[in-house]
Amino acid sequence: MGGTIASVGEAGVVPSLSPEALLAAVPELTSVARIEARSFRQLPSGDLRLEDVVALAQVIRQAQRDGVDGVVVTHGTDSLEESAFALDVLVDSPLALVVTGALRHPQSLSPDGPANLAAAVRVAASPAARGQGCLVVVNEEVHAARFVRKAHASNVAAFVSAGPGPLGWVSEGRVRISSRLAPLAHLDVAETAPLAPVALVSVSLGDDGRMLSAISSLGYRGLVLEGFGAGHVPGAMVAGVAELVRAMPVVITSRTGAGEVLSATYGFAGSERDLLARGVVSGGALDSRKARVALGLALSATGESASAVELFGRLRDSMSL
Repeated sequence: MGGTIASVGEAGVVPSLSPEALLAAVPELTSVARIEARSFRQLPSGDLRLEDVVALAQVIRQAQRDGVDGVVVTHGTDSLEESAFALDVLVDSPLALVVTGALRHPQSLSPDGPANLAAAVRVAASPAARGQGCLVVVNEEVHAARFVRKAHASNVAAFVSAGPGPLGWVSEGRVRISSRLAPLAHLDVAETAPLAPVALVSVSLGDDGRMLSAISSLGYRGLVLEGFGAGHVPGAMVAGVAELVRAMPVVITSRTGAGEVLSATYGFAGSERDLLARGVVSGGALDSRKARVALGLALSATGESASAVELFGRLRDSMSL
């Protein structure tokens, strides 16, 4: 799918290496698995769209029907966590599905792409990875797509799973999985279906919510609010939020990146109790970016707000280990 792992160039690197070229940097992988290389997209991950991931999910499902045991997707790290989570939701298959990338490009002093690709292939070839949903393998750690996020701009240990931590690791070429995942709810979104646009608004100190009035007119069909702490917004935003709830699903998440929003503790205007009473939907343990993916896919799968909220709720509630 492009990204830093496949980026070279003289006047600034750009995604251009083929999957065959990536594999050539790790020749020992021929002893790990029989590998078929496919080029699907060749883009910086910031240019990818959710439609690209829906199309990729179709390719992965076809590969499973063709008898493939595992799939490794190489991807840019900027939006890797969102694509991996979308694949987790879209691909209902027992095959081992792994997403990996790199923080250092192939022309840097110590590129991490070859090591990440080697670990990802080993995980995808391991029986322990089958039936675990989509996994993210970076820096020899195995993360669940539902929990992982990029927490550093450039460090090779950029990916973390706040709360549960990694599911496992790779050591001396051996795959260790220490935790098993409960099945995640899945959605079926047709590749030809128009995907519903969902806005993401982050709340900050002194925010009065003036941007909210433009959400509907811009054509969005849903909104995710990245709120303070346990799922709060300033009181000045409440009227705007309540108006939007009458037009579309509105989900509240926490901007902290860990934990889950509360439901029954605080009682002030803009608190989680106040917002939920007004019809705002809890994002639970989903962070804002994953909640946006989940709501967009749910709206695209059903086309109707009430049904989309129900589907979103199923995804949210299946997030546990």
